Amino acid sequence: MNTRHSVALVTGANRGLGLAFAHELLARGATKVYAGVRDIGSIDASNPAIVPVQLDVTNAMSVAAAAARCADITLLINNAGIARVLPSLLDPDWIGSSQEIMETNFYGIVRTTQAFAPVLSANGNGAIVNVLSDTTWFARPMLSAYAASKSAAWSFTNASRIELREHGIHVLGMHVGFLDTDMTKGYELKKTNPREAASYTLGELERGAHEALVDENTRQVQGSLSSGNAAYYLNVPALA
Repeated sequence: MNTRHSVALVTGANRGLGLAFAHELLARGATKVYAGVRDIGSIDASNPAIVPVQLDVTNAMSVAAAAARCADITLLINNAGIARVLPSLLDPDWIGSSQEIMETNFYGIVRTTQAFAPVLSANGNGAIVNVLSDTTWFARPMLSAYAASKSAAWSFTNASRIELREHGIHVLGMHVGFLDTDMTKGYELKKTNPREAASYTLGELERGAHEALVDENTRQVQGSLSSGNAAYYLNVPALA
């Protein structure tokens, strides 16, 4: 898919990776970018090419309204996501936190895919990018609930790729480690610049890739899966 002259909707676009995707799309020649956000007031409205759209991916009515509002899109970027750090798998709050996370990170993607796939198909040669994670394959205990949501989203992404191909829709899963955003603020970690991550992913989309493995650590994790020492077996120091 060529992102030049595309019309895109980016969910969770008020900051971080979502905002980086919006800016990168415009830099590549996108005609319009709908910025899907819960709070319209959180979007800088100074750029007329970025159109704020009220969208709560946990609310089916909100998603349906956005699909009607953004009926001209050719690209959907499912970026909206939340994370919670829990001290242990045995934490009493684990189930409640995981349910909250799944509503956004997994069911949110399901809702938007179901609502926007007919729109993309009608507009011809559309695409969906689902923002996933290296935790899809490597579940750190403190992020185990978040990891479970991304693993579920990866499975749905793979199923979507098979079914939606028949409707002229290309599906790409973006896998990335820690990003330099508000979500990781205060943590001393190796982080990827969001704009660089967005640029790499859109480049992979344009060349027809099925997955974008943004950083070297993510590539190492994925590459270990078929080995006898897969990253998810234990907390490998080099991949922590």
